[in-house]
Amino acid sequence: MKDIIISSKRQKREITSFLVCFIIAFALNVYAIIKYEGKWSELFWSLGFVVATAVALYLLWVVARLIFAGIKSLFHRNKK
Repeated sequence: MKDIIISSKRQKREITSFLVCFIIAFALNVYAIIKYEGKWSELFWSLGFVVATAVALYLLWVVARLIFAGIKSLFHRNKK
């Protein structure tokens, strides 16, 4: 069985992508607290939902990248 080697550059890129998704989810939570005049303690108590939203955003980002890479490869093959 072959080992899968993931470069440190790729790991950093994926961690950065997830952190961006987490920041977006956190900002959406802050926006909702401000808009609906919620308590700021909800910032802590809804952290699980923020993480779940960040994971969902990250998965959407991964799917979008895969689709884009597939479309790009289709056009790249036709040029040769």
